[in-house]
Amino acid sequence: MSDANALQELIDRAAISDMVHAYATAVDTRDWELFRSLFVDPLLLDFSSFHPSLKREITVDELLEITKKISAFDSTQHLSGNHRHTIEGDRATCVSYLHAGHFMTRDGVKYEGFLCGYYTYGFQRRADGWKIDRYGLTVTAEYGEPRVFEWAGLR
Repeated sequence: MSDANALQELIDRAAISDMVHAYATAVDTRDWELFRSLFVDPLLLDFSSFHPSLKREITVDELLEITKKISAFDSTQHLSGNHRHTIEGDRATCVSYLHAGHFMTRDGVKYEGFLCGYYTYGFQRRADGWKIDRYGLTVTAEYGEPRVFEWAGLR
């Protein structure tokens, strides 16, 4: 690989990881304008390991309405690590580990539910940068109060 190609790959990897971090930030801060800006429209969604109905082509507006249900939590914290990138021209995949805390008060009692697993993001390079065109969640473990996701209307 030439120095120029190696440099471009590093730039692409950084830009893609920035998108993954921006996703987590948008969800946790409820910045829906930022959230919307990350995706192509429509995109492929596969969250079937979390909820069976969440595997299909979806518009950004539909995805946003589903994601806004997270506002039922007092707060959330999505941590993303161990990014693994595969870049092939104007297409890329990033697999990132996930540890997500979901915090809620219900009838004066504090509850928390955690998801562990990984996201698989597909990206396409566009004139305005990398955008997410495929988006999957694989849940490998859950702990805490499992009902918080039902209470939030996510299951």
